[in-house]
Amino acid sequence: MRMIQDLSKDWLFSKTCSEVPCEWPVSGNWECVTLPHTWNAVDGQIGIPFDRGAYWYVTRFTKPQQPTAGGRVYIEVGAASLVGEVYVNGKFATRHVGGFSAFRADVTDLCHEGENVLAILCDNRASDKVYPQRADFTFYGGLYRYVHVISVAEGHFTLDDLGSLGVYIDAVPEGDAAKVTVRAGIDGVKNPEQISVEITDEDGEMVSEAWAAADKNVTVKLTIPEAKLWDGTEEAHLYHARLRLVSYNEVLDEVETDFGVRTFAVDKEKGFILNGREYPLHGVCRHQDRLYEGNALSQEETYEDACLIAEMGANCVRLAHYQQSQDMYDACDELGLAVWAEIPYFATSWDDDAHAAAVNEIKEMCAQNYNHPSIFFWGLSNEILISGNDNPKLLGCHEDLQKAVKSIDRNRLTVIAHEYAAGWDHPLHEISDVEAWNHYFGWYRGDFDDLGKWADEYHAKYPDRRVAISEYGCDALLTYHSENPVKMDYTEEYQAMMHEAALEVFSTRPWIWGTFVWNMFDFGSFFRKEGGTKGRNNKGLVTMDRKIKKDSFYVYKAWLGKEPFVHIDGRRFYERPGKTTTVTVHSNLNEVSLYVDGVLFGTKTGSHSFTFENVPLSEAGSAVTARSGHAADTITLRSVENMPDAFTFPAFKRAQDATNWFQSVEEVAGGLEAKEGYYSVHDTVGEILKNDAAKNAVMNCLVAITQRALGDDILEDSDPNLTISEFVTASPVAFFFKGKEDLTVRKIHGALTRIEKK
Repeated sequence: MRMIQDLSKDWLFSKTCSEVPCEWPVSGNWECVTLPHTWNAVDGQIGIPFDRGAYWYVTRFTKPQQPTAGGRVYIEVGAASLVGEVYVNGKFATRHVGGFSAFRADVTDLCHEGENVLAILCDNRASDKVYPQRADFTFYGGLYRYVHVISVAEGHFTLDDLGSLGVYIDAVPEGDAAKVTVRAGIDGVKNPEQISVEITDEDGEMVSEAWAAADKNVTVKLTIPEAKLWDGTEEAHLYHARLRLVSYNEVLDEVETDFGVRTFAVDKEKGFILNGREYPLHGVCRHQDRLYEGNALSQEETYEDACLIAEMGANCVRLAHYQQSQDMYDACDELGLAVWAEIPYFATSWDDDAHAAAVNEIKEMCAQNYNHPSIFFWGLSNEILISGNDNPKLLGCHEDLQKAVKSIDRNRLTVIAHEYAAGWDHPLHEISDVEAWNHYFGWYRGDFDDLGKWADEYHAKYPDRRVAISEYGCDALLTYHSENPVKMDYTEEYQAMMHEAALEVFSTRPWIWGTFVWNMFDFGSFFRKEGGTKGRNNKGLVTMDRKIKKDSFYVYKAWLGKEPFVHIDGRRFYERPGKTTTVTVHSNLNEVSLYVDGVLFGTKTGSHSFTFENVPLSEAGSAVTARSGHAADTITLRSVENMPDAFTFPAFKRAQDATNWFQSVEEVAGGLEAKEGYYSVHDTVGEILKNDAAKNAVMNCLVAITQRALGDDILEDSDPNLTISEFVTASPVAFFFKGKEDLTVRKIHGALTRIEKK
């Protein structure tokens, strides 16, 4: 029988080990850790160059004993970022490129009886051989999911199929019934072995069973009478399949998986169609990290993420920008959230090895997640044309990815997420089955109402293209507030306005088959400096620690949520200038009453958003209550003479376009490694000024690039706490390097890394 050992405890971790650990106990400096684990839980989120290295994990396991000869032993790794190497007793087992999918190694011949030493090298160093190369998120290193030891008999369901279960289930409704096709791969088959398939419903009751002769590749067909559909957030019915490999009166191996029965399509005018009815997809994108945990999340934390998405009323999620854990896909199956899954292919690099790895990654993603009824779309790439990055290999790479998906899954649809500068007539539009666009109108460019204008113009020109909006949004911090919010003020109020405007656009354009907020949660992006914070992208509707839902969360809940509620916006805008204020309430009910200190102020009817003007406030504090039926919400607001300075982003000057991540000097600087013992652009102005050679190197670069005679005071008069990369974009010197920020940072870095610190 199949035996699985969970190796989550009793690991040792080292950043200094330089040889393959082959004996126990290991020597050297080792830290005790438990899986999941990442070494970038903190430094990947605080705006400093995060540690990118190749580091060792080591543990012990006892070789499982099968009752008969011929059995196999595998190591299964849930994910090792970004490259993983597996060794048993000092001997090489496998190397896996790609930090987001599961992989296995047959280690039968490397094991001996009793205790064995398992060592795994995880490597998240910058490399042009593996994706992602550049991206707006932190590339956490580590063994951040699970590790299992799997022991099977000689005859077993295959463990050598792209890290998958080795079982593929298709279930299609036919009248009141469902036709189910089960395909399985089996290794070590010996006659007269048989395979059985049992299907049970959510109550554990058997609904169908079938037997067939075992073979290396076997197909079994079954019928479920009176089948219940997986019907999104309405009713996400799941069925459970148990497959057994049987020899005479003995079960040799057994595997299980959930699946669902549903149909879907995307229509160029009606949008997404689920089980024959129009079913508009409105949801979010999700990154898999948390505050000071990195991407090393527990099953419970992952499930909480899915529940928060469902609570908001969303019915879909784009799991960006990489394959995520089985825990997340399982949660989406259960909660009825439609899923767009994708690989981390975007931005740069056309190395042939990296491309081969990407093709393998998309095959792994499709194979490992084939049975999840929640998944409808496989993402080929994201923002691949940013900054005019139109490489001659681009089309061929995408054609290979498209073919790779269809070689495994011909039922689901492929999709590409384009960014706004991509040419409308680019041949890339002809490759994927459907497409989507990342558009940040009102943040990186233009105004709110430009989204609707763009959508109408694009649909009019290309009516046969099936289009979604794959990203949109803006940054907001809980600290900042305004009575007159504008772009780049980082206020909760501006973010809520933007999302309200977007929902208005989507509500009248059913041909947009899906919309995905960027992002559900704030997340780590090591190079970012947003609104006074460092190392984070703050576009989330919920904070990175999942503790606080921003007002925008309730904007969506008012439009999409089913559970009755009222929510008063601006509770963190608790001190307001003047004797009266405007109060905005969001609710999915049709009538809301507002009370001030228990006295009815007024009642409004409408939908989604309710605005009450001239609401009186006192200096001592006024209790403001919104009520509709049994739903109620109360906050306290105080009148002050002047707007508190703390509510305004100190660097805010005027409404303007934000700088996109791929145009960011911080993103460029973040990818530049500092050599130990040498200067770099990560050093501060103050540190540079202490060394004449370093100062001269910086000044020589500045003069060469700007073609100006610049005095030393340009450095000496600057804030000594600024890093050199920050100095390049800091007022009042920024105008010298306008349009040449990337070049300036790279040139200075190259010069400084030749100067040794004394």
